[in-house]
Amino acid sequence: MEKIKVVLADDHVVVRSGIKNLLENEGEIIVVGEASNGKEAITTVEKLNPDMLIIDIRMPEMNGLEATRELNKNPDAIKILILSMHDDEDYILQAIECGASGYLLKDTSKEEFLKAIKTIQQGGKYFSGDISQVLVNNYLNINTKKANQNKPLSNDYDITKREKQILKMIANGVGNKEIAAQLGKSIRTIETHRFNIMKKLKVNNVVELLKKIDDEPGLKAHIEG
Repeated sequence: MEKIKVVLADDHVVVRSGIKNLLENEGEIIVVGEASNGKEAITTVEKLNPDMLIIDIRMPEMNGLEATRELNKNPDAIKILILSMHDDEDYILQAIECGASGYLLKDTSKEEFLKAIKTIQQGGKYFSGDISQVLVNNYLNINTKKANQNKPLSNDYDITKREKQILKMIANGVGNKEIAAQLGKSIRTIETHRFNIMKKLKVNNVVELLKKIDDEPGLKAHIEG
């Protein structure tokens, strides 16, 4: 049986190496190329013409969603599986709008990862259980969101719903460990969210973050809204 040819795009070399070893140990999949950002992913895909692109979202120069949108401008677009640590509704729905064939979280099991690849290769779509629930909720609420249906999911501060939730908890003095426990996430995941929040709000530490919230009524209202 012909192997499924895959290109991996993630800005962490160790992550790419781990995914490559996992996939190629199965014997049905071969990683033919790698990329560290969205621009490299597009170039690599166009050069190697693989069966599938497995791509992260947050990467330098061009993120995974932008690369997915760009590649899907081609009528014979490659199949794309988003593999991300982000379970934010904003990211998930944008991935669908950009033309992704599937969305998995990085803490997914090996079995589900392989099942997703095979399902997408056969022409199907694949979204893990938590992701599917987001899509169901969005479908049920679609009639109340028609006015915003075609608008990009963003806000003045470019903060996702999950980041907004965590930012509100930080503002209330909740620590990483307790945030992780309340949201059912790992401390590492919460730390990554905090880093992204600080980067977006252009602050270097929690003290500066809290001061920015106090100094900007619009940001404070956005968090509490």
